[in-house]
Amino acid sequence: MAEKRKFTQQEQVRRQKLEELANLGIDPFGQKYDVETYTSDIRREYGSCTKEELEEKKVSVQIAGRIIRRRRKGKVCFMDLLDRDGSIQLYVRKDVVGEEIYEIVKRGDLGDIIGVKGELMVTDMGELTVRVDEYTHLSKALRPLPEKFHGLTDTEERFRRRYVDLIMNEEARKVAFTRPKIIRSIQNYLDSKHFVEVETPIMNNILGGAAAKPFVTHFNALDSDFYLRIATELNLKRLIVGGMDAVYEIGRLFRNEGMDRTHNPEFTTIEVYKAFSDLEGMMDLTEGIIANAAMTVNGTYDIEYKGHKISLAPGFKRISMTDAIKEKTGIDFNEHMSFEDAKKLAEEHEIEVEPHFAYGHIINAFFEKYVEETIVEPTFVYGHPIEISPLAKKNLEDPRFTQRFELFICGNEYANAFTELNDPIDQYERFANQLKERELGNDEANEMDMDYVEALEYGMPPTGGMGMGIDRLVMLLTGQETIREVILFPAMKQLDK
Repeated sequence: MAEKRKFTQQEQVRRQKLEELANLGIDPFGQKYDVETYTSDIRREYGSCTKEELEEKKVSVQIAGRIIRRRRKGKVCFMDLLDRDGSIQLYVRKDVVGEEIYEIVKRGDLGDIIGVKGELMVTDMGELTVRVDEYTHLSKALRPLPEKFHGLTDTEERFRRRYVDLIMNEEARKVAFTRPKIIRSIQNYLDSKHFVEVETPIMNNILGGAAAKPFVTHFNALDSDFYLRIATELNLKRLIVGGMDAVYEIGRLFRNEGMDRTHNPEFTTIEVYKAFSDLEGMMDLTEGIIANAAMTVNGTYDIEYKGHKISLAPGFKRISMTDAIKEKTGIDFNEHMSFEDAKKLAEEHEIEVEPHFAYGHIINAFFEKYVEETIVEPTFVYGHPIEISPLAKKNLEDPRFTQRFELFICGNEYANAFTELNDPIDQYERFANQLKERELGNDEANEMDMDYVEALEYGMPPTGGMGMGIDRLVMLLTGQETIREVILFPAMKQLDK
């Protein structure tokens, strides 16, 4: 049997008002209402009008939204109504709406949803206002809103009750509406370049496409365990084999790892693949996607992020991983040195050498410790070691390294790209090496995907591929420093009941 709910005094008062509305013949939770305009449209078209101009124009509007402020004195009530785009003041007079309707107005609370029709005016204080002729109650709020000027001050509570955060927090609403604009800008940019947007399975029976710990689920109909995808890469490259030539997917990935300011276990990426392209082509495409998104949502390439002024105009810096390490440490990993020599350097620099580490893993560890967080301007770091790049083509001049880049801005990674490995024999050997790493304790190593190897045996053209984190791009373009600000419902620790 469900435990009987306990209500605060305010909640009890609101339930009493609900009954009073019902007794007046008013449905407390309303019916359809024809919204004819929004506050942003009103302010854009009439925000600069004078009091006299609006009196002459006699502009009638019909809007709906939530009461977020109200003050009533006798036969007059002022309210602020919040809709999708913003707020506007309402002016309600008893002698205009009538005594019966004013009884409904009197029972209004902060948070109630109403619809109004009226004429625009400018008050003596110079505020654009709707002089209400018709007032319609639409939905009763049975819980009080947080105090207006502080909102939800507990950050954890903001993310748990995002619906309240969106009501009270203008910045949260701005981010929520900007995110889809960024995604749409990416789609429009790629569509204009004749890429095709596709969808691939979220559940896979083989772990591949990235180095990450998966979520595992059980597929009852097949009586088999499946992984929630950690990447879309391998299926998208199967489509390149099939002749689709230029494809992309924007979708959710799932990695069963920790949470911090830039990581959420469920997140969104875009992966792009272009036949007959390469690493250089992916650099150009990545610059174009980011620059176009910045211009679309902000109207400029210039942003300020984490206290740094940054330009997102095409022409990002490009540097090899080994050169970047050499700049910071003086160590040149381009030189041919033994694994033992590299291991000794790691120990001297207090870098832990794990059991599965090879030469390339040590190079990557040096980069992560000494370089990654120091990068501010958009920078393509290329030439990753082969050991950490099982799906990238080898560097023709030095097979220890690959044709791969990562894009870093303000110490964070934003994109990862390859000249894709299309040699099925080499790919089989890379998968085999990954299995050896798993045996040595690397639970993020890829499994053997023989179907993918067989796909490559039918022939995949030289191809460029790139993956980019959508959440981090939204953070960058909206000035947010934690991923939970740009995901509407981020993963949260369950509260004790």
